[in-house]
Amino acid sequence: MSESFLLVCDDLPHTVVLTDVGPRAIEIVKLLHQRTRQSLWRCKSLISHLPATILENVPEEVATAMVAELREAGADAHAEANQ
Repeated sequence: MSESFLLVCDDLPHTVVLTDVGPRAIEIVKLLHQRTRQSLWRCKSLISHLPATILENVPEEVATAMVAELREAGADAHAEANQ
């Protein structure tokens, strides 16, 4: 007898996408700099070419926390599960 199993990973890696900076662009740049450890120049460049991928292949908890922080600062962002 042969059996096949499908394993489902509960913790797929996620990507955080910034879609709108909102009214406080400087705060968003500072937040991105603090959380991603990228240069201020790179963070400023990211927000000028939206939508922009902010984080890739991170756990769901990290992605959700980042989206929450961006929204608190007035930006619009979402997390997507990678397939």
